[in-house]
Amino acid sequence: MPKQLHPDLSTGETFYRWTIEEYEKYDRNRAWFVFMSTVGVVFVVYGVLGNNFLFSLIIILAGIILFLHHHQEPVQVNVEITELGIVLGNRFYPYDEIENFFVIYHPPEVKTLFFETAHALRPRLRIPLGDMNPVEIRHTLQAFLSEDVDRVEEPMSDMIARRWRIL
Repeated sequence: MPKQLHPDLSTGETFYRWTIEEYEKYDRNRAWFVFMSTVGVVFVVYGVLGNNFLFSLIIILAGIILFLHHHQEPVQVNVEITELGIVLGNRFYPYDEIENFFVIYHPPEVKTLFFETAHALRPRLRIPLGDMNPVEIRHTLQAFLSEDVDRVEEPMSDMIARRWRIL
């Protein structure tokens, strides 16, 4: 379980430090909103006609969340790779809670560092690299974690979210 950062918590020597946005803010034009609204309305009607009102409610709530999400600015989050773990915002992830890591680097679209946690219910950590050198970060992390060298493409959920500009 990640630890809340506080002054007494030692994270060790910092090897790399950079700032990322909490989430990627996409430029969504009018056509995107019209298309997604149409898809949403079709799903809501399908749910109502099939007497699946919970499905319709979930689609409506997802639309509201996407709309509100679009109209707020992402918060800047600090990222640190230290000798004891990963600092992401106000959370510290010790290396013993991380199973492995992998780097997906296909510029300019994808420059991302992923961490698979050891817990089944905890999500994968996704950290954009920005202007950081992925080779240097990879070599540093190999001293602390195993690298999943079989992963050469970004996860399907991330690819879909990026292509559809959803999250």
